[in-house]
Amino acid sequence: MKTFRTRLTIILMSLIGISMLAAGLTMAQLFRDSHIRALEENMSREIDLLQSTFQFKPVDSNETEEYYSEQSRKIEKLIDSRVTFIALDGTVIGDSEMLPFGMDNHLQRKEIISATQGDIGSSIRYSESIRENMLYVAKHVTSEDKSFDGYIRLSMSLRTVERDLNKGWLMMVGGLLLLFLAAALVSYRISKGLTKPLEHITVVANRISRLDYDARVQLSRRDEIGQLGLAINRMAGSLQEQMKVIRDNEDLLQSVLTNMVGGILMVEADGRVALMNREAEDFLHVKQEKFIGKSCLELKRNHDFQQFMAEGIDTKEYLKEERNVYDPEQRTLQFERVPMFEDDGKYRGMLFLLQDVTEIRRLETMRSQFVANVSHELKTPIAAVKGFAETLLAGGVEDKETERSFLQIIYDEGDRLNRLIGDILDLSKIESKLIPLEYSPIQLKELINRIYEVLLPTASRKSITMSNHVPEHLFLEGDEDRLRQIFMNLLSNAISYTLEGGRIKVEAEIVNAADDHEEERVRISVSDTGIGIPKKDLPRIFERFYRVDKARSRSSGGTGLGLSIVKHLVDLHHGTIMVESRVGEGTTFIVELPITQNLA
Repeated sequence: MKTFRTRLTIILMSLIGISMLAAGLTMAQLFRDSHIRALEENMSREIDLLQSTFQFKPVDSNETEEYYSEQSRKIEKLIDSRVTFIALDGTVIGDSEMLPFGMDNHLQRKEIISATQGDIGSSIRYSESIRENMLYVAKHVTSEDKSFDGYIRLSMSLRTVERDLNKGWLMMVGGLLLLFLAAALVSYRISKGLTKPLEHITVVANRISRLDYDARVQLSRRDEIGQLGLAINRMAGSLQEQMKVIRDNEDLLQSVLTNMVGGILMVEADGRVALMNREAEDFLHVKQEKFIGKSCLELKRNHDFQQFMAEGIDTKEYLKEERNVYDPEQRTLQFERVPMFEDDGKYRGMLFLLQDVTEIRRLETMRSQFVANVSHELKTPIAAVKGFAETLLAGGVEDKETERSFLQIIYDEGDRLNRLIGDILDLSKIESKLIPLEYSPIQLKELINRIYEVLLPTASRKSITMSNHVPEHLFLEGDEDRLRQIFMNLLSNAISYTLEGGRIKVEAEIVNAADDHEEERVRISVSDTGIGIPKKDLPRIFERFYRVDKARSRSSGGTGLGLSIVKHLVDLHHGTIMVESRVGEGTTFIVELPITQNLA
């Protein structure tokens, strides 16, 4: 690789050489042009002299060609130039070197054309007869007695001019060689003076790159190179300060990681463990010194967590789940994996978080059990109230209309409370994962049709049109009862919140996997033309007992737990649910479920 000094020397020499070559070419061209111009002027004067001294004879005489040819040869010996006499029509009547009758008409020759216009005509062209470049000068001549009216042309070889030009080229080449030698020496000295401080700056920059932040550039110059040296020194000082800040922040971060309650484990894109805090060591019963830089698959102490990490590295997806481990007593650990991507989308690795939620889950279990027990105890008196209401509705009251109205309310409330308790029990079981799912292949269109048969009377009372656009061939793997519960709740809500004459539609399509690690999924959408949900309420509609329109919810018999149950059942099937809605236009619930369930 050429150094900067060498390249600079070559550049300077090239600039000087190009300048000298351009100057030489310009001088050679000027020399040639000026010499030819002098010859033209001299030959023009000779033609003028011939015009005033030559004894012309009439052109139409019998001895014209012989006379003018003989005179041309005499004149050539005197002026050392070829002489040609040309009639006004371009016919050659005399030439000092060739016989006139064998020569072409010269009227279209460049020099004759110029002479015809009243000027001195001249041209340079290659002569085939003597194989040299020739200079031709012609002039229109009329004798005093009008016996000759035509052109006199003189021509001479440019051999002498070209010989002098070649000598000039030799002298110029020799001068250029000497100048090149001098330019090489001067260029090298100039390059050395310019590059020596740059080489010193480069040495200092290399020391800084090797973390030697005490290195400084020692230059006293005030030009741009001196400014560069000062900039390098300021950069070194700034880096020194920044490295101190980085080390302080690193110590602070390490202190935070060490004292965090939860465990943190970071795995790089190649599967090697990059970071592990003290809590992660306690959870996994390992020492970070033994595993930093090694494959995460070597962490075989906890099989559940190892499986969770392997799945995360394969799928590169975010997931948070809880698993019961025995270590040695039963504990509930919350595993969370977060894929790390850079700004350009490049995969960086996975961050795994471990949290002991045993106590939290124990309290939640106690609360769920309490709700279940209370609901179970309330069911008996509610059933009794319902029974009395049925008895009273059968008769025995004098004010029949009023009594029946109140009893109907009692009956409806009892029925609603009964459903509420049932939903609470279902939700409690789902949240505590006490409901085992029995997976089997399900034809989705047939499932929706059976739900339509149940809900059709209710929809008909409101003149609601229900359509099923699920393909016949679409199957998925899931628990049929729970899937029926999901879509029963969604379609019941759609009927309840759709005005008379509205439409409800169910559609389904296959969603192709984004990459080989993702499973194929089916997207089912339940759309209605109902009243819609305000945008501010959308994030909370899956909360328990949350109602957008409380009056309408109660009048329709809703318990406020349907969508919460749907959300938990979709999660149990490893799916997702989303909602899109506009007030006054309708609502669409979108459920995505894997076509096949991973039962490993």
